[in-house]
Amino acid sequence: MTPKRLYGVFATAEMFTWALLIIGMVAKYGFDFDALVFPFGLTHGAVFVAYAVTAGVVGLNQRWNFGLIVGAVALAVVPFATFPFDRSLTKRGKLEGPWRTEKTEDPRDSTFIDNTLRFALRHPIATLLLLALAVTAVVTVLLQLGPPTEWFN
Repeated sequence: MTPKRLYGVFATAEMFTWALLIIGMVAKYGFDFDALVFPFGLTHGAVFVAYAVTAGVVGLNQRWNFGLIVGAVALAVVPFATFPFDRSLTKRGKLEGPWRTEKTEDPRDSTFIDNTLRFALRHPIATLLLLALAVTAVVTVLLQLGPPTEWFN
């Protein structure tokens, strides 16, 4: 799977789970039926965290600047914004190219981040398991904190 394809899958999934969450909230506040909020909210939360991780990994691989990576993650807070952002990145060629698994003559390939990224990309199963555990841990902590609307009450 190319960086472009991986990012596109998660950008679309993030948008889709926004729709689920909105459906759950309409059911709760419009029809007093709150059974959908937790499963749809949990799904959206897990996909949001997975999208953020994906945006970070793809952004590092594609050598996006820090602001673009932060912007990609921040846009996930806005309902349905990840999909048009994905299209914008595609049009600008920001998703083109393979995974950077080998060191090149580029001086940036000697940095700690690039060395770590290459190591992770050369060991995809271990990396995916580690990232899945990290996403699970983050979602678990967020579940313990409760809904974002109650964090500062």
